[in-house]
Amino acid sequence: MKNTKYYTPYEVSLHNTIDDIWVSYLGKVYNLTPLIKEHAGDVLLKPLIEMAGKDISHWFNPKTKDIRTHVDPLTGCVKYFTPNGRFLHVPPPWPCADWPTDSGRPWWSETRYEEGVLSGKTRRLRIVNTLTSQEQTIEVCTEESLNAILQRYLRYNAHATSYTWKHNGVSLDMDKTLGDNGIPDEDEEFYQLRMDRERYTQAIHLYFNDDLTEF
Repeated sequence: MKNTKYYTPYEVSLHNTIDDIWVSYLGKVYNLTPLIKEHAGDVLLKPLIEMAGKDISHWFNPKTKDIRTHVDPLTGCVKYFTPNGRFLHVPPPWPCADWPTDSGRPWWSETRYEEGVLSGKTRRLRIVNTLTSQEQTIEVCTEESLNAILQRYLRYNAHATSYTWKHNGVSLDMDKTLGDNGIPDEDEEFYQLRMDRERYTQAIHLYFNDDLTEF
């Protein structure tokens, strides 16, 4: 989808403080900062804070999208599986009179915390400015379009939209992905051949047009 925002695991990992907490699970990226602020001081936030910037998919059942459960060997009862400790909105493992049953939807069922989609596969890409001979190697998501990659590259060249993007002399369709533009991800082949992928990164060449569009 054109409007889908993709993130690399590295980008998620940068949000790892109590004032800026992101996590990923089941293929999506979530900004839990508002949740943490709303429940500031709650001891049940500790597992979430400890996992800031990380993937917590192992907490969830991919079929039900709910917290994993297990059978307690001592009681034979089904309980939530919380290897990092019980966290916010997970009920206690035993009857508890002070547990609020009207707390609404658990945070992991809320869509308001969604930031985007976690890339299923990232790749490195060389972008060469033929006008200045400057070269940048950036990590991109295989699912995103060249326009999305251009947005990533703007930090290095504010006039990036004033260039024609080409690969092997062929102009690229900026609405398509690298793969759809005929630029394959060869990481698996390099692995099979025991080749260093860092030495054979695919390159896109930028050719300057006649205007200086700046974003």
